[in-house]
Amino acid sequence: MAIEINNLTNFAVDKKFFLGVAKKVLKGENRGTEHVSVAFVSPQEMQKLNKKYRHKDKPTDVLSFEKVSDFKDEHSEVVICPFVVRDMAKDSLLPLKKELAKTLIHGILHVLGYDHELSLSEENRMREREEHYFSKVK
Repeated sequence: MAIEINNLTNFAVDKKFFLGVAKKVLKGENRGTEHVSVAFVSPQEMQKLNKKYRHKDKPTDVLSFEKVSDFKDEHSEVVICPFVVRDMAKDSLLPLKKELAKTLIHGILHVLGYDHELSLSEENRMREREEHYFSKVK
């Protein structure tokens, strides 16, 4: 298992905490050999990525990119914009760190093949896994 956390913002990120969250999800999904790269980016960078890959010209909370081959060192990528997540946390009443953890769990489940946009049953399956892992976040 290889997990890298890259903070490309001036936002304070507890790398050890997010590494632990990522490990819990990968181990829980029996995907201990996965390589995942997590990047925290600015709203401007997230907007560029969202426009390029989803054709939506605005920043979003998280984007996930599954690896495209089985090369030994290829990583799946989860890109998070902590500034967008901070705005979302105001509505959820969760502490920001917990909201970021929830966003990371969501992103990792996507790179593992979960897709809440496919069907209602798939959405429910993904939500159940998210809640399961989120309940383990301290």
